[in-house]
Amino acid sequence: MARRNSTAEENAEQILRDLEPVVEQEVNRHLAVAKEWFPHEYVPWGQGRDFEALGGEAWDPRDVKVSPESTEALLVNLLTEDNLPGYHRAIANIMGTDGVWGYWVNRWTAEENRHGIVIRDFLTVTRAIDPVILERARMQHMIGGYEADHGEKVLHGLAYVSFQELATRVSHRNTGKASGDELCEKMMQRVATDENLHMIFYRNVLAAAFEMEPNQTMRAITDVVTGFQMPGYTIDGFLRKSVAIANAGIYDLRLHHDDVLMPVLRKWKVFELEGLDDQGEKARTELAEFMANLDSAAKKFEERRAARKARIAARA
Repeated sequence: MARRNSTAEENAEQILRDLEPVVEQEVNRHLAVAKEWFPHEYVPWGQGRDFEALGGEAWDPRDVKVSPESTEALLVNLLTEDNLPGYHRAIANIMGTDGVWGYWVNRWTAEENRHGIVIRDFLTVTRAIDPVILERARMQHMIGGYEADHGEKVLHGLAYVSFQELATRVSHRNTGKASGDELCEKMMQRVATDENLHMIFYRNVLAAAFEMEPNQTMRAITDVVTGFQMPGYTIDGFLRKSVAIANAGIYDLRLHHDDVLMPVLRKWKVFELEGLDDQGEKARTELAEFMANLDSAAKKFEERRAARKARIAARA
């Protein structure tokens, strides 16, 4: 794909048009590998009981069968999936609703919608989380809405979802593993598989954009990586919850660096690309410095976590 010269991303419509053949190719690839699945098949309905409003039993903390380490993560993961209407609006504003882009936006939304369905049904039926707390948190989070940090910039949007989908996959997968519940792990693995396929779609489309707009794409990647936030960061108490999730090893700085950012950056060969102009090189230098600092921060966090665990074990 031939490179084009542009100085700003006000040519967003042209970028979208130029990427249409790649998007069509990636849609066809996605449809060929994505497997149909049904949320109801991952929920142990036989464990369900009526709640007090129907003459049944109120939720009791003793009902919880998943590990304490996974409860915060399950709550955050579900509330993140709940904000799908906001994500759909944001991605549609960037990619449009016509043609192959519009088809993908709607297909992606339909697939993502299954995640909230299956996780909520599972948590409600198994009573893994107090449903009253869950519903109040959902209302509060959704009322807050969602606004993409990168606005409606095409390259920034594609860069963000490339990393975010992989981050969500890692979080879902590790939440299932940490749950200590075989059924929960199976369900979260199924959701994580979807997220991985979505990541591959966006990663491949941005790789094509890299060929067309290497300098602008490098700047977009750097901006997204250095300012990255998970889409659920507006959840009430997110910082406290994210610390608990990190301490449990479900999603921490090391995973963010090693399992999310680096695999995608390597796939794009960002540190090997030749022919960047001064601005492109400046963005790449910023990115390299940030990654080095992130790696150092991850090491420090791991050391502190290990020391804390050792102290707890010694007291025990």
